[in-house]
Amino acid sequence: MKTRPMLTLDDCRKISAAAEQEAKKNNWIVSIAILDDGGHLLHLVRMDGASPFNARTAIAKGKTAAETRRSTLVWEERIKGGRNSMLGMPKITPVQGGLPIVIEGTCVGGVGVSGVQSHEDEQIAAAGIKVLG
Repeated sequence: MKTRPMLTLDDCRKISAAAEQEAKKNNWIVSIAILDDGGHLLHLVRMDGASPFNARTAIAKGKTAAETRRSTLVWEERIKGGRNSMLGMPKITPVQGGLPIVIEGTCVGGVGVSGVQSHEDEQIAAAGIKVLG
């Protein structure tokens, strides 16, 4: 039987705290979603002032990153490059701000952030993931 790493609640709290710290450092108000490798929500932070839509979008970005094992920017760039057929992919959110969490070469989940410019959302997600080593 194969063993593999997986996210714990403590991992989610560490990711969330680091991501929230990055957002606060820049005076950004966002929602931060952490999902497992199957795209199931494990942890959600909706900072004071973040809209309900930010929370829904953060979850969608994290789900896309976790399930596809790719950043949401990959999907956005493919569409910008003319691959409009990618818009038909089921439940793909092609907007930068979602990153897969890869540990020991295995995707264990995804982080999605929404609330500021998309590249800033990704910056926040990356800061959260970085705490895992």
